[in-house]
Amino acid sequence: MSLKALRIVWRVTALNFRAQMEYRTEFLLMIAIGAIWQVSVIVFATVLLSRFAGMGGWDSSDVLLIPATRMLAHGLFVLFLGRMHWAGRQIQEGRIDIYLMRPMPVHRQVQLAFFPTNAIGDLTVAAGLMAGALSRSDLDWTSGRISYLVAAVIGGMLLEAALFTVVASASLRFPAADMWGRWLEELLGTFGSYPLNVLPRAVGGFLTYGLPLAFVAYFPAAVLTGHGHSTGVPYWVAAASPLLGLLAYLAARMLWRWSLRHYSGING
Repeated sequence: MSLKALRIVWRVTALNFRAQMEYRTEFLLMIAIGAIWQVSVIVFATVLLSRFAGMGGWDSSDVLLIPATRMLAHGLFVLFLGRMHWAGRQIQEGRIDIYLMRPMPVHRQVQLAFFPTNAIGDLTVAAGLMAGALSRSDLDWTSGRISYLVAAVIGGMLLEAALFTVVASASLRFPAADMWGRWLEELLGTFGSYPLNVLPRAVGGFLTYGLPLAFVAYFPAAVLTGHGHSTGVPYWVAAASPLLGLLAYLAARMLWRWSLRHYSGING
């Protein structure tokens, strides 16, 4: 992206943010909604720390690193790339047809459609959870571990973005595919906080090889806490989770561009 394009993105984002700030009460409510939406993760963390010494052979402090990593990756996804989750609605409203007539990439216009105020609430909860996880951890947080954790969060963000980009690409051809986005969001929120070895093997296998949820936070947390050899996949596969997120996102963007070239408009 050129410097001129970055300036345009910054200006449009600033205008969108100012537009949200025009309605202060709604702005604050959206932040609160973003935080309240994650109440299930907060309850999970509270119950985990107060009632259980661990889960699936993991100490509770190690388990806490899973939802903390996933939440932080999710918050960054909502802030930077999360408008793909709403691409299906924009397709059904015919906005993509308008975007195609403008001299700016369609994907960028989708991302600049509005400012995701709820991401502030998501990130507030995520930062608190990560601070709690790190303060309870007995691990030696060397520069290598910290670098891997940062890479894991970015990789998790890109992997979640890749999944929703695939759904958005399908929505370009089949508008009803947008419903899969809601199912995907529900699935990520429900199973993203658990060590997958506590689930039935078939479910764990699906969340690893079918829907690669394990690569968002479970595998990176396993590598960081010394459980990387007991995840059911080769250690190097688990360790390569951040790289997989990057590769998955690049592949999803290629799919988006291919789907856009074959897009024929909401009215055919």
